[in-house]
Amino acid sequence: MIHPSYTELMAVINSEVEEGEQPLVQSRYSIVKATANRAKEIIDARSVEEKIAKARIEASNKEKEKEKDKVEEKSISKEDERKLQVGTPLVRCSEKDKPLSIAVKEFYEGKVKILGSTDENTSL
Repeated sequence: MIHPSYTELMAVINSEVEEGEQPLVQSRYSIVKATANRAKEIIDARSVEEKIAKARIEASNKEKEKEKDKVEEKSISKEDERKLQVGTPLVRCSEKDKPLSIAVKEFYEGKVKILGSTDENTSL
């Protein structure tokens, strides 16, 4: 990762912290963990999209074979629906872009925020 650098990314994330408050991100580890978590969400969404595309191709092939059985469209589970909703990239990207690069870009452009910790739980 060359651009943005860790320090640039930390500055962007901490830019919304009011003066006198503790910064949200204080280490590279925090940046790495947050971007890795977001990249995982993007990967999960892509796998669901691939599963849906595969199901559509199979349904199309069955229709072409003119099977007598009715082709039922498979509905996606609530979990897969949530993965699609959460993992859809919030910045312009191509299919060639890697999920981690997309996640870094989202944080850098301020599309994804890191929530401050409440007790011991930190979430995106």
